Amino acid sequence: MNQLQLVAIAVLADGPPHNSGPDFGKASPFGLLVVVLLLIGLVFLVRSMNRHLRKLPESFDPQNPGPDQAADDGTIGHTVERPPHEPGG
Repeated sequence: MNQLQLVAIAVLADGPPHNSGPDFGKASPFGLLVVVLLLIGLVFLVRSMNRHLRKLPESFDPQNPGPDQAADDGTIGHTVERPPHEPGG
């Protein structure tokens, strides 16, 4: 370490602690309000997610396909013909 760094460390170490008042480290009521609002928002988000998850089917297996799935299963593996004016056709 050079001399300038040692002097700076000595000057900074000599002073009293800056954050040592009687209210240092205490939370304000505003902080409690923010935490409570975040928790309320979390409850509403979880309830909404549960409602959406209940709407999903129990299984996504195509054993009992609906009318749209039956049509989609028949088109897999087939090439789609493009008109001659489109690139790649």
